Parts: sequence; structure tokens; C-alpha cells
Amino acid sequence: MSGPLTRRTPRNHSVLSWPRRLRGALSGVILLSAVALTAVPTALATPAAAADAPTVTTRYGQVRGATGETTHDYLGIPYAAPPVGDLRWKPPAAPERWTGVRDATAPGNPCMQANSSTPWGDLAGPGTPSEDCLYLNVHTPTARSVTKRPVMVWIHGGGFTIGSGAFYDGGNLATRGDTVVVTLNYRLGAFGYLAHEGLAGESPEGISGNYGLLDQQAALRWVRQNIAAFGGDPGNVTVFGESAGGGSVCQHLVSPRAAGLFDRAIAQSGCGFPLPTQESQQRTGASWAGSVGCADVACLRAKPAGELLTASTAPTARWVPNVDGRVLPLQIAEALESGRFHRVPVLQGTTADEGRLTVATTYDLAGRPLTAAGYPVAVRALYGDRADAVLARYPLSDHGTPAEALGAVFTDSQFACLQSRTARLMAGHTRSYQYEFADRHSMDHLNLPVSFPLGAPHGSEIRYVFGGVSGTPAQNALAAKMLGYWTNFAHTGVPYAANAPRWNQYPKVQVLAPEAITASTTFPQDHKCDLWLPSDQARS
Repeated sequence: MSGPLTRRTPRNHSVLSWPRRLRGALSGVILLSAVALTAVPTALATPAAAADAPTVTTRYGQVRGATGETTHDYLGIPYAAPPVGDLRWKPPAAPERWTGVRDATAPGNPCMQANSSTPWGDLAGPGTPSEDCLYLNVHTPTARSVTKRPVMVWIHGGGFTIGSGAFYDGGNLATRGDTVVVTLNYRLGAFGYLAHEGLAGESPEGISGNYGLLDQQAALRWVRQNIAAFGGDPGNVTVFGESAGGGSVCQHLVSPRAAGLFDRAIAQSGCGFPLPTQESQQRTGASWAGSVGCADVACLRAKPAGELLTASTAPTARWVPNVDGRVLPLQIAEALESGRFHRVPVLQGTTADEGRLTVATTYDLAGRPLTAAGYPVAVRALYGDRADAVLARYPLSDHGTPAEALGAVFTDSQFACLQSRTARLMAGHTRSYQYEFADRHSMDHLNLPVSFPLGAPHGSEIRYVFGGVSGTPAQNALAAKMLGYWTNFAHTGVPYAANAPRWNQYPKVQVLAPEAITASTTFPQDHKCDLWLPSDQARS
């Protein structure tokens, strides 16, 4: 971290100055797109073998997991005290020590969240959502190693409101990549991101609202302190995540409190979103508290969790991290531009058709496919006085269907250009690698009832990274190379894989497709980034 990290007012340009209706759509899109995670058939299963894993001693007590075919799995390990009662909306506290050997064969409860069931799985994973949810899971290969293995810590996505670490099985990633994989829960929704003047008044630093982010940092701290006992190298930790998890990774990159907690970072489809200030979130929080009949924090803490959860799903609620001047001193882009971030190697990228899943969930899966007449109406509703410029750059004639046209708008404005900017800004200070996942048939196996091809939408790369693909020979080969790129990046800070092309640093972008892996030099131009980030002038 270089230079003092101080609070700044965001510059009034680019996406930061877009109309409120569009900024709201951007945050909502992450949640809508979280359904993509259900495309990953990696929900944690009971280990195949019932044998006990070796007992491991952590600084809080001993744990015994279970041994599967290729991994020892330690599930449901507490990394912080349950944030209940007076600890609701407090920074995470250390867990209590225990005596004896703790059973670690079942994951802990997922954090409080609304119904996250879909036709393809429950994003909450196993267990019943609860405030008592700050648990993590450790997957380590059964094969002996004479050296400590690199550690990969996964932060799940879900719009900061749904999801769990246990939805993802890190076994394949651990075994095939020779790594120790950690997945974790963190507080979600109002429980993780409520900002309120009363909470700021309790804080010695006058901050509130970033409790979920602080949970993640507590988990990373637990990893530094305990992972050696599981065969992991505490001096080689990669933090990685997708969507809200990818956004969290970038937030840790600029957070002074994450200093020394990780050595490399991977941000998938989530870096660079503008965040609200603490002041604006506290106004939102006060309004929300009033909606449940509370004028102060004591009243809110006395409310049953279920009542708060129901109220937190109101359409006007926006549960996201905020720029508070301490945990997050600056907007991501400003911190990166000024070099005020942890200068570790970073791998980041997007999928080629990020926005198509949002279109599918908003239109086709809601029973109202987007029409040619409806396309300009949708663009005008979102972009207001910028709509003519958007429609001119994304004419229907350039796309197979209205849905694909709107999907391209969403892809470029919400993901591709923001991620491209962060890759460029980081490249001035550290090793920066960018990718575009482009398997246009990655979701075909779901057979979704949509009127247009989903292509490579938001979340479609996750199962390739986690080793959960069983597709065509070309898809399987791509998945093997991607798992190699990701895990070798964790080993060395450089993404490489057997029988795969060299991955050059930014400004080249590694295009990951079953047909071929190629290096693009025209990514900003391909995604019309001069329209979405005019101040960047679509620099490559």
C-alpha cells in the first residue's frame, strides 16, 4: 500500500454520474445474475468415504473432518463468534475456544438470506439460514506433500444478499491444482451491510455498514493464523471470488485493513462497480429502520431476525459495501489510479456475454420475451438522455435478437469496460492479467426456456475453474487449462497451464474459448468502452 489512504469525493464522470435509475439497475443486476451460479453443479456433497480425516489443531481447538476419495474435508469451522444479540452489526469477534475434538464433517449454517431456491439448486447450500453463520470449510489433498501448499480462499457471489461458501465444492480444485481451498460464509443483506448513524456512533472510528467485508477479512486472518496446520502455506494465499465475491476481492485490494492478508488476487466479473458513500447508505439505513418501526439501533437489535430479513427484501433496499473512509477509504477506481492499493499480482476478467442472463431472468424467464419494439423502451428507461447514443452504438441490426442487443449493452456497460479499466489501472503498479471467458455453449446443458442463445453469461466460468465440467472434449480441455491457469497463478503469481498458450500481461486479454485460446488487443474497442468510460478514451 503506498501513500496515505484518505477519503475522497468520487469524480462526477462516467458511470458514477449516470442517472439513479441506472445505478440501481446495476446493483440489482448482480443479484438477478446470481442465478448463474446455479449452473455450477458443485454443491457440497457428503464426502464419498466415511473415514475420519486426520485431527487438526487450530488456535481455537481441535477439529476432525472426513476423508473423501482425494481430499480431507473440514467443514463448518467457526472463524468468528456468532454475530447475534449485542454482536449484531458489530465487527466480527474472535470465536470461543473449545475443548475436545470438534466434529467438522458438516458445513455450518448459511447466513440469513431470502429464499434462494432455483430449479437448479439452492444458492444457500446445505443448512438453515441463521445469524450464527460465520463458518468456513477447508479442502486439502489426501496426497502427502513435503512442502506447504498454496492456499486459495473463495468468496462467493450473490449480490451481497444470497449464497454460501458450502455451495462450492473445492475438492477438485484442491486435488488437481495441488492447493488448499477455503470457502467461507459472510454476513449478507441488511445483516452484513446496514449503515446507520446509531451504528456509526458506537464505532470508535464513526463507521458503519461494512460488516460482511470485515467478516471476509476475519476469515483471511484466520487462514493466516491456522492454515499451516492443514498443510497450507500461510505465506502464499490467493483470494478469489466472482460477482459480488469478485467485487469483494477488489475492495480488499484497496482496504488498509486487509494489508498482509493475501499475496495474490483473482477477481471474476465484479471489479470496479461504484459504491455509495457511508452518508448515503446511512440515510437509506435510517429510512429502512423506520419501515420496521425503529428509530434507534437498540430497537433494531431487539427485532427477530426473520422480521428484519422480510423487511430487507424491499425493492428499494440496496445492501452493498460503502466508502466509509476507513475500511474502504476511496472508490475502487480512484484508489487504483493513485496506486493506493495492495500491489499483489492480480488476475481478473469477465465473460463474453455477462448481461444475457440478466435479460433472460428479467424477460424470458418472467414470461415476457423482449421484442423489437420493447428494446428501445428498455434502453430509454435505463439510460435516459444517453439512450440515443446507446441505441446508435447497439442497433438491432448488429444482433440476432433484441435480447442479444440488450445483453450486449448490459455486458459492456456493467462488466467489460469497468473490469478493463481496473486491469489498466492496476497494470501501472503490479502484474495485471485480464481474461474473457468465451465458451458460447457453456450453459447449453441447462436447456433454459429462452428465445435466444445465452452464450457465455455471468457466472458461466465458475464450474470451469472449479473442475465441474463434463462437456464436449473441447470444453473439457478448456476447463483443464483454466484450472491450470488459476491454480498455477496461486502457486507462482503467473497464470500458466500445460499445453496452453502463454498468458501475457495487460493490455493483452486472454480469450478463453473451446475452439482456441487467443490473445486480444482490441478488448476496449470490441466492447465500446469509449461510450461507457469516455474519460478513459477506450485505452487498450
